[in-house]
Amino acid sequence: MRRLRNRSLAVLATLGTLALAGCGTETHPPGRGADSAAPGRTVTARALMRLTTAHEETGMTLLEGPVFGVDGRLNVVDVTAPAGKPKVLRVDVRKRTVRTVFTDSRGAYTSAQFSPYDGRLYLTDIAHGEIVSLAPDGSGRRTFFAGEVDGAPMRPDDIAFDRDGDLYVSDALGMSEGEARGRVVRIGRDGGKAAVLAGGLSAANGISFDVDYRGLWISELTENRISYLPTEPRAGMAGRHTAVRVDGGVAATDSIAVDADGNLYQGLHGRPAMAVYSKYGERLATVEVPARAEGLESATNVAITPGGTAAYMTVSGPAGGFLYTFDALAEGIRQSNGG
Repeated sequence: MRRLRNRSLAVLATLGTLALAGCGTETHPPGRGADSAAPGRTVTARALMRLTTAHEETGMTLLEGPVFGVDGRLNVVDVTAPAGKPKVLRVDVRKRTVRTVFTDSRGAYTSAQFSPYDGRLYLTDIAHGEIVSLAPDGSGRRTFFAGEVDGAPMRPDDIAFDRDGDLYVSDALGMSEGEARGRVVRIGRDGGKAAVLAGGLSAANGISFDVDYRGLWISELTENRISYLPTEPRAGMAGRHTAVRVDGGVAATDSIAVDADGNLYQGLHGRPAMAVYSKYGERLATVEVPARAEGLESATNVAITPGGTAAYMTVSGPAGGFLYTFDALAEGIRQSNGG
């Protein structure tokens, strides 16, 4: 989730949302995939389809949270969709078709992720400090978690699940005020117990487990920084540390995905591009949309097809909300599918 335009904030506030400060099994033929993004090179993404246009009510559209379901369809959220407009969309990337899965009158949903525990689709509502879940077909909305954690309401942005189905949430608390009060919150899979694992973050945003589920990658939107937080005891690891400092210029760090080789795909808000790093912080590639593409301002997140290298990036701006596709450096896993 990123800073929204002033016009959008005013409209969203009237809808009861928070006034914020301001993502298959498809594979590619031999010769594509890892070799298509040699170290340091620029990878040009290809436009697949437009999913949304700017909403009159909010003045913008903003796609996030791409995640493949077991049916091979890609689910995407539109953060700024007004009441009654599609808030979760489902895309058949082969047929290039899209349909509405879910809408409501209040939520501002910033991420989507399927639980490995109950198979439901979980959404973060940053406006109301809630996490809700849906049946895979978009029905049966339930409030999974709401309320305060350690005396403060959450502003949940992205989600990562561990193997058991427990949730790890990036909490953008303090973003509106420009204060470093963001947190990483762990919530048990039954929604009952919540605990703060890390605090003092500046607009906590992207969150993803590493390949072995031994730690979390966390991005801070207003610091252009990626931190690593071990989640199990490890010799020589004292706690959270700064792992990558992103040279974003006018762009800021958004959501994070991780492929089967442990590479990080760091989304950027303020530039329609993604920065790709190794787990050791080496800049491997930059994924860009073609220079001729106008009216695009962000590339928030990516989903890589499980077991394949076809990657689908959510790109948005005044021109609308789009899916762009490129060849990932390695195969997709759970950590490169939603959040």
